Amino acid sequence: MAEYDIVYARGVATVVKELPFTLEEADNGLSMLARQLFQGLFNDLLVLRERIKEMDKELKAFAQNHPVCERLMSMTGIGPLIATALYAGIGQGQAFNSGRHLAAWLGIVPKQHTTGDNPRLLGISKRGNTYLRTQMINGARAALRHIGDKTDKVSQWCRACLARMSFNKACVALANKMARMAWAMLHHQQDYLPGQINKAAV
Repeated sequence: MAEYDIVYARGVATVVKELPFTLEEADNGLSMLARQLFQGLFNDLLVLRERIKEMDKELKAFAQNHPVCERLMSMTGIGPLIATALYAGIGQGQAFNSGRHLAAWLGIVPKQHTTGDNPRLLGISKRGNTYLRTQMINGARAALRHIGDKTDKVSQWCRACLARMSFNKACVALANKMARMAWAMLHHQQDYLPGQINKAAV
């Protein structure tokens, strides 16, 4: 709509809120053909949003009734979306020898560049499953924003990370730890016990 000098703020919610008013406004320069086109696209968007809501409900119901996903969701930062994606992507984690290997496969470990005898850690490798990596980092970001005054070992570790690095780096560090703990929970069929799982998730 930019060619009609109609610009919205970013976000689907803004489009859903503003577009009906734009289509009803008679003096904004939109042709009849353009109005019909945008109305059709808007209707498709509403249908798609409803379908997404239905699928979210189905995923949530599946996760809550599946013992593996239910176990994963007991971990801070992992909800139905990440739990089902992890289970679909790695099963019980049999393909990985350790949580470290899973984190490397997800691409949430630092790249390393060595000059002579001096290794340097760079940004994350971003190898492996892009969708899972993104979801794990998003889950870690949500968890960091809600640690508050929690006193469990993972929350204490998170606060220590935030004290010495940027928020985004702390998100990646927590996503790495979450991947390792998730592997331990899957591979050893353990519940979320941070103090014990940290030792197993190597």
